[in-house]
Amino acid sequence: MKRYGRTYAEEAGIRLSDRPKPLYQLLVLTTLLSTRISATIAVAAARQLFAAGYDSPEAMRDASWQDRVDALGRAHYKRYDERTSTMLGHSAEFCLEHWGGDLRRLHREAGRDARLLRRLLDEFPGIGPTGADIYLREVQAVWTDLAPFVDRKVFAGAKRLDLPASAEELTGLVGPDELPRFASALVRVSIDRKAADEVRAEVTART
Repeated sequence: MKRYGRTYAEEAGIRLSDRPKPLYQLLVLTTLLSTRISATIAVAAARQLFAAGYDSPEAMRDASWQDRVDALGRAHYKRYDERTSTMLGHSAEFCLEHWGGDLRRLHREAGRDARLLRRLLDEFPGIGPTGADIYLREVQAVWTDLAPFVDRKVFAGAKRLDLPASAEELTGLVGPDELPRFASALVRVSIDRKAADEVRAEVTART
Protein backbone atom coordinates (compact mmCIF):
# COMPACT_ATOMS: atom_id res chain seq x y z
CA MET A 1 0.00 0.00 0.00
CA LYS A 2 2.86 2.37 0.82
CA ARG A 3 4.54 1.85 -2.54
CA TYR A 4 1.63 1.31 -4.93
CA GLY A 5 -1.58 2.13 -3.07
CA ARG A 6 -3.05 4.76 -5.40
CA THR A 7 -6.01 4.19 -7.63
CA TYR A 8 -5.67 4.96 -11.32
CA ALA A 9 -8.42 7.56 -10.92
CA GLU A 10 -6.30 9.38 -8.34
CA GLU A 11 -3.29 9.31 -10.65
CA ALA A 12 -5.40 10.79 -13.45
CA GLY A 13 -6.50 13.65 -11.21
CA ILE A 14 -10.10 12.45 -10.95
CA ARG A 15 -11.79 13.40 -7.69
CA LEU A 16 -14.07 10.43 -7.74
CA SER A 17 -17.56 10.94 -6.34
CA ASP A 18 -21.09 9.85 -7.18
CA ARG A 19 -21.64 12.71 -9.62
CA PRO A 20 -21.97 12.69 -13.42
CA LYS A 21 -18.67 14.36 -14.35
CA PRO A 22 -16.19 12.26 -12.31
CA LEU A 23 -18.08 9.07 -13.14
CA TYR A 24 -17.75 9.92 -16.82
CA GLN A 25 -14.09 10.84 -16.40
CA LEU A 26 -13.52 7.39 -14.94
CA LEU A 27 -15.18 5.90 -18.03
CA VAL A 28 -12.76 7.82 -20.25
CA LEU A 29 -9.80 6.61 -18.19
CA THR A 30 -11.11 3.06 -18.36
CA THR A 31 -11.35 3.28 -22.15
CA LEU A 32 -7.74 4.42 -22.33
CA LEU A 33 -6.54 1.70 -19.95
CA SER A 34 -8.34 -0.97 -21.97
CA THR A 35 -6.02 -0.70 -24.98
CA ARG A 36 -2.66 -2.43 -25.29
CA ILE A 37 -0.69 0.47 -23.92
CA SER A 38 1.04 1.17 -20.62
CA ALA A 39 -1.04 2.38 -17.70
CA THR A 40 1.34 5.32 -17.26
CA ILE A 41 0.65 6.58 -20.78
CA ALA A 42 -3.09 5.92 -20.42
CA VAL A 43 -3.21 8.01 -17.24
CA ALA A 44 -1.21 10.79 -18.91
CA ALA A 45 -3.62 10.72 -21.87
CA ALA A 46 -6.60 11.07 -19.57
CA ARG A 47 -4.98 14.09 -17.95
CA GLN A 48 -4.41 15.68 -21.36
CA LEU A 49 -8.01 15.11 -22.44
CA PHE A 50 -9.35 16.61 -19.21
CA ALA A 51 -6.94 19.55 -19.39
CA ALA A 52 -8.26 20.25 -22.89
CA GLY A 53 -11.76 20.46 -21.43
CA TYR A 54 -13.05 17.08 -22.63
CA ASP A 55 -14.24 16.04 -19.18
CA SER A 56 -17.94 15.53 -19.86
CA PRO A 57 -19.76 13.49 -22.50
CA GLU A 58 -21.03 16.68 -24.15
CA ALA A 59 -17.54 18.15 -24.39
CA MET A 60 -16.05 14.88 -25.65
CA ARG A 61 -18.78 14.52 -28.28
CA ASP A 62 -18.41 18.11 -29.46
CA ALA A 63 -14.62 18.00 -29.71
CA SER A 64 -13.37 17.28 -33.19
CA TRP A 65 -11.82 13.94 -33.95
CA GLN A 66 -8.49 15.70 -34.59
CA ASP A 67 -8.65 17.61 -31.31
CA ARG A 68 -8.99 14.32 -29.43
CA VAL A 69 -6.14 12.81 -31.44
CA ASP A 70 -3.95 15.82 -30.63
CA ALA A 71 -4.68 15.54 -26.90
CA LEU A 72 -3.80 11.85 -26.95
CA GLY A 73 -0.65 12.60 -28.92
CA ARG A 74 0.56 15.06 -26.28
CA ALA A 75 0.64 12.10 -23.89
CA HIS A 76 2.48 9.95 -26.48
CA TYR A 77 -0.60 7.73 -26.77
CA LYS A 78 0.56 6.47 -30.15
CA ARG A 79 -0.54 3.61 -32.44
CA TYR A 80 -4.04 3.62 -30.97
CA ASP A 81 -4.66 7.37 -30.96
CA GLU A 82 -6.86 7.54 -34.07
CA ARG A 83 -8.91 4.47 -33.15
CA THR A 84 -9.25 5.62 -29.54
CA SER A 85 -10.35 9.11 -30.62
CA THR A 86 -13.15 7.52 -32.61
CA MET A 87 -14.16 5.28 -29.70
CA LEU A 88 -14.22 8.19 -27.27
CA GLY A 89 -16.54 10.11 -29.56
CA HIS A 90 -18.87 7.14 -30.01
CA SER A 91 -18.79 6.35 -26.30
CA ALA A 92 -19.75 9.93 -25.42
CA GLU A 93 -22.70 9.76 -27.82
CA PHE A 94 -23.73 6.40 -26.36
CA CYS A 95 -23.53 7.79 -22.82
CA LEU A 96 -25.75 10.72 -23.74
CA GLU A 97 -28.27 8.73 -25.78
CA HIS A 98 -28.69 5.78 -23.42
CA TRP A 99 -27.98 7.28 -20.00
CA GLY A 100 -28.57 11.00 -20.42
CA GLY A 101 -24.88 11.62 -19.73
CA ASP A 102 -25.32 10.44 -16.14
CA LEU A 103 -23.84 7.06 -15.21
CA ARG A 104 -25.71 7.07 -11.93
CA ARG A 105 -28.67 5.99 -14.03
CA LEU A 106 -26.71 2.95 -15.16
CA HIS A 107 -25.96 2.15 -11.53
CA ARG A 108 -29.62 2.43 -10.57
CA GLU A 109 -30.65 0.28 -13.53
CA ALA A 110 -28.35 -2.52 -12.40
CA GLY A 111 -29.33 -2.29 -8.75
CA ARG A 112 -26.92 -4.29 -6.64
CA ASP A 113 -26.21 -6.77 -9.42
CA ALA A 114 -22.52 -6.36 -10.31
CA ARG A 115 -22.86 -8.86 -13.15
CA LEU A 116 -25.61 -6.80 -14.79
CA LEU A 117 -23.60 -3.63 -14.27
CA ARG A 118 -20.63 -5.31 -15.90
CA ARG A 119 -22.77 -6.21 -18.94
CA LEU A 120 -24.11 -2.65 -19.21
CA LEU A 121 -20.58 -1.24 -19.11
CA ASP A 122 -19.50 -3.76 -21.74
CA GLU A 123 -21.93 -2.07 -24.17
CA PHE A 124 -19.85 1.12 -24.28
CA PRO A 125 -17.48 1.36 -27.27
CA GLY A 126 -13.94 0.52 -26.24
CA ILE A 127 -14.74 -1.01 -22.85
CA GLY A 128 -15.31 -4.76 -23.06
CA PRO A 129 -15.04 -7.24 -20.15
CA THR A 130 -11.57 -6.08 -19.09
CA GLY A 131 -12.61 -2.44 -19.10
CA ALA A 132 -15.75 -3.24 -17.14
CA ASP A 133 -13.61 -4.87 -14.47
CA ILE A 134 -11.36 -1.80 -14.32
CA TYR A 135 -14.34 0.52 -13.92
CA LEU A 136 -15.98 -1.57 -11.21
CA ARG A 137 -12.70 -2.01 -9.33
CA GLU A 138 -12.27 1.76 -9.12
CA VAL A 139 -15.89 2.91 -8.78
CA GLN A 140 -16.56 0.68 -5.77
CA ALA A 141 -14.97 3.51 -3.77
CA VAL A 142 -18.20 5.49 -4.28
CA TRP A 143 -20.65 2.77 -5.33
CA THR A 144 -20.03 0.94 -2.09
CA ASP A 145 -22.85 -1.55 -2.67
CA LEU A 146 -20.52 -3.22 -5.20
CA ALA A 147 -17.80 -3.86 -2.64
CA PRO A 148 -15.91 -6.02 -2.33
CA PHE A 149 -15.25 -6.15 -6.08
CA VAL A 150 -12.06 -8.03 -6.90
CA ASP A 151 -11.22 -9.13 -10.43
CA ARG A 152 -8.72 -11.57 -11.91
CA LYS A 153 -5.92 -8.98 -12.14
CA VAL A 154 -6.20 -8.32 -8.41
CA PHE A 155 -6.19 -12.03 -7.64
CA ALA A 156 -3.11 -12.45 -9.88
CA GLY A 157 -1.26 -9.83 -7.85
CA ALA A 158 -2.37 -11.42 -4.60
CA LYS A 159 -1.09 -14.80 -5.80
CA ARG A 160 2.34 -13.32 -6.52
CA LEU A 161 2.55 -12.16 -2.93
CA ASP A 162 1.05 -15.32 -1.42
CA LEU A 163 -1.98 -13.38 -0.20
CA PRO A 164 -5.50 -14.80 0.22
CA ALA A 165 -7.52 -15.78 -2.84
CA SER A 166 -10.92 -14.43 -1.80
CA ALA A 167 -12.39 -10.93 -1.89
CA GLU A 168 -13.50 -11.14 1.74
CA GLU A 169 -10.07 -12.16 3.02
CA LEU A 170 -8.31 -9.45 1.00
CA THR A 171 -10.75 -6.86 2.33
CA GLY A 172 -10.01 -8.08 5.85
CA LEU A 173 -6.33 -7.21 5.40
CA VAL A 174 -6.98 -3.48 4.85
CA GLY A 175 -10.64 -2.77 5.58
CA PRO A 176 -13.40 -1.94 3.06
CA ASP A 177 -12.49 1.76 2.75
CA GLU A 178 -8.99 0.94 1.56
CA LEU A 179 -9.94 -1.92 -0.77
CA PRO A 180 -9.92 0.15 -4.01
CA ARG A 181 -6.36 1.34 -3.32
CA PHE A 182 -5.28 -2.13 -2.23
CA ALA A 183 -6.79 -3.59 -5.40
CA SER A 184 -4.89 -1.07 -7.53
CA ALA A 185 -1.67 -1.91 -5.73
CA LEU A 186 -2.19 -5.61 -6.41
CA VAL A 187 -2.92 -4.90 -10.08
CA ARG A 188 0.43 -3.12 -10.36
CA VAL A 189 2.11 -6.13 -8.80
CA SER A 190 0.32 -8.44 -11.24
CA ILE A 191 1.64 -6.59 -14.30
CA ASP A 192 5.13 -5.84 -12.98
CA ARG A 193 7.18 -8.70 -11.55
CA LYS A 194 9.79 -6.19 -10.39
CA ALA A 195 7.16 -4.56 -8.18
CA ALA A 196 6.35 -7.93 -6.61
CA ASP A 197 10.04 -8.58 -5.98
CA GLU A 198 10.44 -5.16 -4.34
CA VAL A 199 7.53 -5.79 -1.99
CA ARG A 200 8.83 -9.24 -1.08
CA ALA A 201 12.30 -7.84 -0.44
CA GLU A 202 10.95 -5.14 1.84
CA VAL A 203 8.88 -7.64 3.81
CA THR A 204 11.90 -9.92 4.15
CA ALA A 205 14.06 -7.05 5.37
CA ARG A 206 11.52 -6.18 8.07
CA THR A 207 11.27 -9.75 9.28
